[in-house]
Order: sequence, then structure tokens, then C-alpha cells
Amino acid sequence: MNKRLLCFIFLLSIVCVHSAFAQRPVPQGRQNPTQRVVDPDEVDEEGSIRKSLLDDSTKMVYGPKTSLYFFEKDIKRNNLILYPQDTALNNFHNYEPVAKSNWKYQDLGNIGSAAKPTFYEIPDVIGARSGFSAYDLYYHAPENNKYFDTKSPFTEMSAFFGGGQRNMLDIGFARNINPRWNVGFDFHTIRARKTLNPVARDDNMTVQNSYSIHTNYRSENGKYWFLGNFSRMLHKVNEIGGIIPPEEDSTSVYFTYEDAKVWLDNTQASDLRQEYRFYHEYSVRDELQIYHIFDQKNNDFTLTAALNSSDSLFYPLARLNASLDSTQLDTTRNYSDFKEWGNEVGFKGSFKGFYYNAHVKFRAGRMKSTFYPEKNNFNEVYLGGELIGKISEKWSITADGEYLIPGAFKLHGLFISPWLEVDYTKAVYKPTLMQQMYYGNHYQWDNDFDNVGVDQIRGVFKVDFDKFILRPSLTINRVNNYVYFNEERMAEQASGEAFMLIPGLKANVRIGQKFQWDTEVIFTQISGEASDSFRIPRFYGNTKFYFDSPMFNENVYVQLGLDIRYHSDYFAEAYFPSTQQFYLQNNFNVYAYPIADVFLDFRINRTRVLLKYNHLNSGLMKEEGYFVTPDYTGYKSFIDLGITWFLFD
Repeated sequence: MNKRLLCFIFLLSIVCVHSAFAQRPVPQGRQNPTQRVVDPDEVDEEGSIRKSLLDDSTKMVYGPKTSLYFFEKDIKRNNLILYPQDTALNNFHNYEPVAKSNWKYQDLGNIGSAAKPTFYEIPDVIGARSGFSAYDLYYHAPENNKYFDTKSPFTEMSAFFGGGQRNMLDIGFARNINPRWNVGFDFHTIRARKTLNPVARDDNMTVQNSYSIHTNYRSENGKYWFLGNFSRMLHKVNEIGGIIPPEEDSTSVYFTYEDAKVWLDNTQASDLRQEYRFYHEYSVRDELQIYHIFDQKNNDFTLTAALNSSDSLFYPLARLNASLDSTQLDTTRNYSDFKEWGNEVGFKGSFKGFYYNAHVKFRAGRMKSTFYPEKNNFNEVYLGGELIGKISEKWSITADGEYLIPGAFKLHGLFISPWLEVDYTKAVYKPTLMQQMYYGNHYQWDNDFDNVGVDQIRGVFKVDFDKFILRPSLTINRVNNYVYFNEERMAEQASGEAFMLIPGLKANVRIGQKFQWDTEVIFTQISGEASDSFRIPRFYGNTKFYFDSPMFNENVYVQLGLDIRYHSDYFAEAYFPSTQQFYLQNNFNVYAYPIADVFLDFRINRTRVLLKYNHLNSGLMKEEGYFVTPDYTGYKSFIDLGITWFLFD
């Protein structure tokens, strides 16, 4: 640990010196009048606008305002927003994906492990989906990736050195070929050592390599746009199956971490994803543009387990595929391949403050598995559209919808005002292909489930004062025909409805000139015949109190404080590696337990550094530790270090 800390400090000193002296001035560029640029000096740590602190200098240097980025969705909606690079400190210490979500995912207690949303979410796709979503959180989907408008070569480098050898590296690069053509790439790795029962220094639970290559081009007359992206992820997980319960093995003890006795040593899950995505449009006039989106996905999901080892004690005795393949007697290899081709063609435009869109979308694909008795193909046709009316900067209304021929649809409306935000969604969507048909070595089914229906209404009040901001909210869900995995780990469809009443509150309070208190609480009440199909903690809370102020003549910006999270008792879903699914269980209480982290985030020039001590209250509670999933313990006490820096030339 001392060697790593010395290396980290040495690297930080080099970067800070480089950041301070390596910038070169360039002439002021001309801004396209149709573009909206978000000024980083007008955005505070919460993302809201504040008074500009810029001086009157006519010079500029390569920096966050010369390496801007935008998203495909904004181009599609005729609302190009150019964002500067993020140098904010708020929540920077929560760098890993589950922490970055404000701990609203349930995982297996390590970076890169299987994860699912804690709260119910309506799927984005109402048609065919694979159903293998345990590693979605770690995939950088092309439709969400950044496209750049740079004036110079730009590099972003982030390194996260987590305690217990939980490491991440993220690198992004972009440059302009000419003022209208930019190219770039992103590279991401995860190397997360097992937190439970590692047998060597490099005994990793998670090994991920992913990258994307992107480009965007605009014609000289500005009428034609092209955005292209290729993304690939290979995510490998050495499964452990959880800690062996003491009632199964009297020598097994919870909260021994590196010395824990776990079920699996020879089981590996693999998630390989490759995706091509192209968006292009041609503007006939301001009121009319024609666009086309092509998307091709290929997802391979594999689970391999050596049944001639002690791993066989974890799995059911059934070897359902052994009669077709004798190797399945001593080795489980569950393989599924999902492939999809999509084309969306439509027209859109802006007229007197209104945006409209009408489109038709074609999706074709298949789910292939080694032991499927027949092909599982799909062909889908969608009709859809969107209408946005922007009355002013603070008032707008949106209506959009999509109809899958036949039988599935999604309607959505959104109203935004200075003091109230309301959105409503009504959808009928298909169960996943995996829920309908699965032929693994230990479990098999062939179902004919009905479509799932949902109504959701959400309202947020906006209460803003000088020293505090309040966002009370209320969400109401009605879900029928919900499909889940039951106590026998089999796909099942609920026969009735579930009703969710979810009041919540977000609060940001400024205390004096240098302290900040941020809090979020969510209460969930589930009723109805299908209520037991959902496992959500009744109470969720997250609060953060910290010092927030510049220091050393405003050369260093610092946030130092305490971050606490908590949820009430609940029978959280368990995880089964063979199917790569979370399933219901009624025996293991993931009990209430507050977790406190101490953090220090600081920024020198444009270099950000994080230092976090996880689980400060370890050993101070009645319980020895906490669980995140049945038989999977959460973090013990250790230190995380991280750094992000930008190079603009």
C-alpha cells in the first residue's frame, strides 16, 4: 500500500505541474449561432447556473471550452447542446458504477459483479430483448456515447485504485481532422480482485476490456450530419456463488472476507457485446429534416462451470443437456447469442418553437442457444413520433409514443415549469426472450407469457431558496402481468397487479459559506396481488455533509466530508450464476445497516483527485458488517484513490 501511495503522489505531482504550464493560447474561435454552449464557469457543482466569473480577456487557451461534446439525442431533437468537460467535484469520490448511481443498484459486493436496479424501471425497448442484463451497468452503449467538437487534440485519463486491488482505467481521446470532422476513441478496463476468498494477488473476480471508436462529420453548408460509433465489451467474471452459509458448513463464517469459504472456484461468466450505430440526417429546410438510424448488435452470453470439481455442490443435480452432449455431464456450458439489426427512418423539424418527429422502425433478430429445439427469430415494425413545445426556457411540454405492430406500445408525456415537473408513461412491453425460452444444463423452460403492462406517473415540486433547494416527489406505479424469477429460479408471470406508492425528497442545503448538506430519501409501499414479485427496501436514504470551498488563494478546490447510505430490512433477491439472473428468496434478510464513508475530493487547475475511506463504522456496530445480496457481504474498511486529468494539446 505504501508503494502504491508513493507512486500515486509522484504521478499527481507530475500531472499538476504539466497542467499548470502546458497550456498554449490560441485565437478566439467563432461560435455557430445555432449552437448552445454550456459555459463551465456558469455551472456550479449541482449543475445549476450561477453568475459568470470570466474576465474581459479576448484570449483563450485550449481547455474545457475548446473540447466540447454533444449527444446523438440532441442532434435528433434539433437541440444541439455543446457541453464542456466536467471538472466538478460533486460526488467525484463515488467513482465506481454502483456508487455513481448513488447506490441504487444491487450488486454482489465488487466492481463488475452482476447488478440490477434497486427500484423498478420501465424498459427502454418495448419489443424483443435478450434478458441477459446483469452486466448492462458496465457497458458503454453507443447511443449514450459522447461526440466531440474539438479545437485541438484532447485526452481524458482517469485511474481508480480501489482498496483490495479493485482497479479501473478510463481513457478518452478526440481530435478534429478539420473544423467539421472529429474522430476519437474511448478505452475502459476493470481489474477487480475478489473481495471474498482470493487465492492470489491477481485472483480477479472481474476482468473487463472495452473500447469504442467514434466519428462525426458535418457538411460545409451544414445540411448534412453523420455520427458513427462502434463499441465492443468483453466482460469476464469469475463467479464465487457467495459465502457458504454456516448452517451448510459449520466451519464457514461470514465477515472473514479474504478468508471466507465460498461455493465456486471453477465457474466463469462471459458477456461479449459488439455494436455498430450510425445516425445521419439531411436538412431540406429548417422545418424539415430526413434522418436514418442503423444499429447492429451482437451479444454473446456464456456460463462455464466445471462440475467435476467442488463447484458441483452448488448446482442442481440435473444435467438436462447431457443426453444431447455427453460433455455436459462434467461441464456446464450455457451459451446464448442475441443478434439484432435495426433501421429507423423518419422526418422531423422545428417550427415556431415546436419540434416534431415521425418515424418508422424495423427490427429483426434472433436468440440462438446450443440446445434450442427451434429457431427463436423475431421481426418487428414500429410506428412512432414526438412533439415538443418549448414555451420559454423554463416552460415546455413533450409528448412521444411508439406502437409495435401488433400489441405493444409506449406513450409518454412530460410537463416542465419553474415550480413543477410531471411525467406520465403508459406502456405494454414484451417479456424478454430469455424469460420466454431457455435451455440451460440445469434449468429449462418454454413459456408463452402475455405482455407486461405498466402505468407510471411522477411529479416533482421545485422549491428553491437562497440557501436550500427542495425536490419533494411522488411516483405511482401500476404493473400487471409482471415476469420475474421465482424461488425455484424459474421464470414466472404474476397473475395480478402490483401498486407502488413512492414518495421521495431531495434536499441541498448550504450551511454558512463553506458547508453543504445533500440528502435523498425514498419510501416505497407496494400492495396488490403481485406485490411479492418485487423486492424493494421500504426505506432508502443517502446523505452527505461536507466542507465545500476553495483554499490556498483559490488554487485548490476542496470537498471534505462524510457520506452515509442506508436502507431498511428486506428479503433482497438472490443471484444464480448459471442463468445469470436474480431471483426471489424468503429466507435471507439483508438487514438494515448504515454505511459511512469519509471522502476528500480536490481539484488543482483541471486535475481532480479523490481519496475515500470506505466503511468508516466497521467494528463500531452491533453487526460485524453488512450484506448487499444474500450470502454476499459488502465492503470492509479500505482506502480508494483516484485521479482524472485532461490534456488539451
